[in-house]
Amino acid sequence: MSTLSRLFRSALALLVLVQLGLAHPHHGDGGNAEAPIDTILWIHIMVQLVVWGGIFGVGMVLGITRSKWHVPVQSAAYLMTAAGYILGHSHKGRSFPESAHGTAANLILLPLLAQLCLGIYLKLHIHEETIRPWAVVLHGIIGKSWLIIGWVQMLFGVITIRGYCGKEELGQCLAHYIMGSAFIGYGTILATVLIAGGGRVWYGKHWRDGNKGEKVVSPRSQEWWDGWVIMLWGIVNTFTEHHGPLTKWSHKDMQHTRIILGWAGGALAIFLARKGKRTLVPALIIVMTGWAMSSHSQALEISTKVHAVFGVVLMSAGVARIIEITFVLKDAPSVEDGDAVRHGGDQDNEIRAFQHLPPFVINIHSVLFMSATDEELKAVMGIEMDHVTYVLLMLSLAFVIYLYANLLLHLYATTGRNSKKRDAASTSGYTPLRVNSTLAATAALTPTTAFTPAPAYPGAPMGRDEENVYKISDGRDSFEEELELDEVRGEHGRLALR
Repeated sequence: MSTLSRLFRSALALLVLVQLGLAHPHHGDGGNAEAPIDTILWIHIMVQLVVWGGIFGVGMVLGITRSKWHVPVQSAAYLMTAAGYILGHSHKGRSFPESAHGTAANLILLPLLAQLCLGIYLKLHIHEETIRPWAVVLHGIIGKSWLIIGWVQMLFGVITIRGYCGKEELGQCLAHYIMGSAFIGYGTILATVLIAGGGRVWYGKHWRDGNKGEKVVSPRSQEWWDGWVIMLWGIVNTFTEHHGPLTKWSHKDMQHTRIILGWAGGALAIFLARKGKRTLVPALIIVMTGWAMSSHSQALEISTKVHAVFGVVLMSAGVARIIEITFVLKDAPSVEDGDAVRHGGDQDNEIRAFQHLPPFVINIHSVLFMSATDEELKAVMGIEMDHVTYVLLMLSLAFVIYLYANLLLHLYATTGRNSKKRDAASTSGYTPLRVNSTLAATAALTPTTAFTPAPAYPGAPMGRDEENVYKISDGRDSFEEELELDEVRGEHGRLALR
């Protein structure tokens, strides 16, 4: 109970420190956007970036794989979160008006506290058949939400510190940031299906005795799921891009609502992908959407150029997907199911290098799409940066995001229950035998010879029964067997000396 008391005292101290941070009065008073950013605020930004953009995701994966490092990593993340929260309310210099970032920071305290309490409760291992199973489910749901919560909060932080998304630009911000974030999530899901699922959509694992997990694979092909995403995306765009029946239609409204293409194309993809079949329709829709984006004229010249770049990138993603399905996989769900030969059974050998291209290019498109708002591009023009440099900076961010996704997937495949070291026998390279008779001791003491001696006792020969164990099978009692064993030992010794 002393350990539990220390944990509760630590949680209480954390809450007290957070309350001290909440008492800081300088936020929400209109802000001072002209003041410089001081060192404390920069430290706050870096600490929270490391925690929410790195450590919490690692801890989440370690929790999924039941790794022993899950608790230490998440504990470190909690301590750094508390430190970053206090720093965010202790800085001088620039201050900010009431914002979504500050509101979300306070709301995040609720799942943080709930997750901490659930973690302590699960460590007690009580109520095993009543409350604990539900606590495990809730603990897992909250833990898996850290990636989304962290991404949204970091995005709010960038918006706040740059002063973006005012009332006039709010609609464009929502469109670009929500859609771009959704596409980043979609690209990450594609990478997960590729790396963790071998190209198959799967829901999780059923764990049997011996820590052997069996994947629960979806009977649907990947394009079936793509079709639903595209169709729902088209429906949302059609009814949200033009406001009011009496409002004059602009060319942008017409281009956005033409996403009715998603209705028809998505429905066709769903139909053609029934019974687990592959189809090229989702890839063709991606190519068409990219072409439309590349010709999407804007008010600013730099905005038009950036839109053209990510339109070309999106077309490249569609073409890459067509090549993957047609020539790499040859309509099979994965390389394993096609004509390719697996090398040594290693998971990485089941993935062709080209298969990383579609999810990665979708991530590039997503980052470019999020970075193409008028406010962002006006700021780029203000520092006299050309569109090429800006696009390359955003490509660097896309590389970092895809690297992080691959690192998490690698951790999933190599830690905890999924670690290959757990399955390796201590007698690597040898075939283990099950021996349960008194002859085992005899065999261990017998010197190695170049031949097999004949049995030195009458009766049935020495051999293995149906259970793969050594025994004597002539039906004599144990005393007679001991006498015969003595003779066997002596005969083996004499033969070894010859």
